[in-house]
Amino acid sequence: MLERKKHWGDVYQEKSPSEVSWYQKEPKLSLELIRRTNVATNDAIIDVGGGASVLVDYLSKECYTNLTVLDISENAISISKKRLGDTAKSIEWIVSDITQFDTSQKFSLWHDRALFHFLTDPSDRKIYVKALIKAIRTEGHLIIATFAIGGPEKCSGLEIVQYDSEKMIAELGDNFALLEERKEIHITPANKKQEFIFFHFLRVPKKIYT
Repeated sequence: MLERKKHWGDVYQEKSPSEVSWYQKEPKLSLELIRRTNVATNDAIIDVGGGASVLVDYLSKECYTNLTVLDISENAISISKKRLGDTAKSIEWIVSDITQFDTSQKFSLWHDRALFHFLTDPSDRKIYVKALIKAIRTEGHLIIATFAIGGPEKCSGLEIVQYDSEKMIAELGDNFALLEERKEIHITPANKKQEFIFFHFLRVPKKIYT
């Protein structure tokens, strides 16, 4: 975990946000999927791994008022706070490894673009899902994006796990129902193509089998 924290701290110390491969000037598909959930503008929304992402900028401009951003890198979060200025004061910022995240808050929407696929250890994925189940209210929304099958095998020098719907459903279990999946070709600042897959799940009561 300490190695992971150091890695991401170094990334945002050595590179500007617009130089990293996952940079988006406008997170169009994330915004589209969030809007389609019809969550209220005062509902609790968390963006995990969203440290230097501009998603929170766009959500703030669209008058979402209950926003949380979590990232392992304090440097990444500092970049966003500086960029947002006074707007940053109305956002909750959490510096934490996702495998150490614990909250009593219930979120209506959990967004993750390109964090989950870095969890190559199955035990870390189980911890992530446990935190997810605890943090999302029943009938809350999960929007999660990873590299797709056939996409990149590494990112930022680290191994990743590629997903399709079957693999993602197997990870999340029967606490979530898949509503939609969308593929996206992301063009990096170096003009390379990366194939992502976005999943929209609904948090459902766990089925009890008799």
